[in-house]
Amino acid sequence: MKLKDKLALITGGARGIGRAIAERYVEEGAKVVVADLLIDEATRTAAEIGPQASATAVDVSRLASIEEMAANVQDRFGPVDILVNGAAVFNMAPLAEITEADFDRQFDINVRGLLFTAQAVARRMIAAGKGGKIINFSSQAGRRGEANVAVYCASKAAVISLTQSLALELIKHRINVNAIAPGVIDTPMWDVVDALFAKYENRPIGEKKRLVGEAVPYGRMGVPADIAGAAVFLASDDADYIVAQTLNVDGGNWMS
Repeated sequence: MKLKDKLALITGGARGIGRAIAERYVEEGAKVVVADLLIDEATRTAAEIGPQASATAVDVSRLASIEEMAANVQDRFGPVDILVNGAAVFNMAPLAEITEADFDRQFDINVRGLLFTAQAVARRMIAAGKGGKIINFSSQAGRRGEANVAVYCASKAAVISLTQSLALELIKHRINVNAIAPGVIDTPMWDVVDALFAKYENRPIGEKKRLVGEAVPYGRMGVPADIAGAAVFLASDDADYIVAQTLNVDGGNWMS
């Protein structure tokens, strides 16, 4: 087992990609803390995964909530070995309709929350002196712009930049920071994405989802389990010499 006796903290872990990673980490021998704003759903997820999983509440848009989560997890389970920064939100709008509130919400969660969660956990990793792994979640949207998706694309590009900067700072403590950039993955979030594209591109519900799936060179949309293997690899000893990278897991959608 690649993660035997490791403690992993996964934000946004209640469903979708986060849940798939939690399930695989437990299969690989880790103990997992599922952290999510949706605490009831996180609790159900942890119960369904089994006794190696626990749940905790967090609102990554609030620094006090992040600090409380990090402190509680360490008090209950000891130092975190693996942090997966998976909490994120999506919205889209043409330039003329972007609001300050929506800009703030996407950056508060996708960027600010990721940064300060990494800060809170890395501070404790450094104090523990055991090193660790931090895996951030970007997106293929962070690799290139897209019409009507300016704010989300910018937030995910910021994640790639933050990953590089944090990695260069923390590797001296043997904390590896890397990121994953998923492509189009069939999660509950994609139902929201599809509905927004239907609104702004005047499409029937479901058409955008079908079209993007057909356009993937692999031949279909991804599913959460397609991301979990990369998350295991980056959290394992096999990735000890990998620093500051963003790994595309997208069925061939983006080449870099």
